Amino acid sequence: MSLKIVFMGTPEFSVPALDALIKNKFNVIKVYTQPGKKSKRGLKFNTSPVEQFCKKNKLNFSTPNYLNNEETFKTFVKIMPDIVVVVAYGQIIPKSFFTTAKYGFINVHASLLPKWRGAAPIQRAIMNEDKKIGISLMKIAEKLDSGPVLATQEYSLDQNSTHGETEQKLSEVGASLLIKYIKDKNFKKPKFINQAHSEATYAKKINKNETKINWNLDANRVLAHIHGLSPSPGAWFEYQKERFKVIKGKVSSMNGKPGHVMDEYLTIGCKSNSIRILELQRQGKNKQTTKEFLLGKKINSSSILI
Repeated sequence: MSLKIVFMGTPEFSVPALDALIKNKFNVIKVYTQPGKKSKRGLKFNTSPVEQFCKKNKLNFSTPNYLNNEETFKTFVKIMPDIVVVVAYGQIIPKSFFTTAKYGFINVHASLLPKWRGAAPIQRAIMNEDKKIGISLMKIAEKLDSGPVLATQEYSLDQNSTHGETEQKLSEVGASLLIKYIKDKNFKKPKFINQAHSEATYAKKINKNETKINWNLDANRVLAHIHGLSPSPGAWFEYQKERFKVIKGKVSSMNGKPGHVMDEYLTIGCKSNSIRILELQRQGKNKQTTKEFLLGKKINSSSILI
């Protein structure tokens, strides 16, 4: 009899793992994903990328508001999964669920555990100017991202890559690592390694109060901030009482006053060196290259960005 798999995930990061399970003919009997939300202006109801994938591929899915209630638990128990795969589900799974799956709950987490447990591991790694980043396959435990690790895959972190680009790469790596694990002949008797809990760090959710660009920092730090928040929620500056998100940039060796525009290419002074803006987005508009942007909105040399 084929393995009965329940999948739990919500954002775009989750989709490659679910897609890999389907393409490899695994028996995904049910998918759990977070319920949709209204857009900021309430004009549109946005369902999760995982829900959209399920509808497209005609998969059985559920969108409970909370797992921590008796009805949801009873429904889950009736499924009797062999294994539950969790990839950025976005909700704490109650301890009572852990005994319902024959081979446990396996989580695909986007960090080299025990570093960056929590909600925003890729963003925090980039913003912290980490040299390494990776994926961990772990057994879910009661405390957040604290379970023993089955496998990891490590990569050098490129300072010129944005959060979005790095996330896409790691989601595909995580999917491959997951399939390799489930296909392994020793799948039913995995060898887990306990985390060094004393070395744990936490990747707290990004707060809107930390998205404004501080040009008074060194250029490398400013670039890490920009790329860690790109494309969403986006690091921003203000010019003539309007906000502009910076999507991508690069470090320049030019030196100037922090926040001052130094040339016609939107090179902005920092505490040391500077940032040349490569892509940005005006409020309510699509992202543009700097060249495209400057055709419609002039930010002259010597202007000050706050």
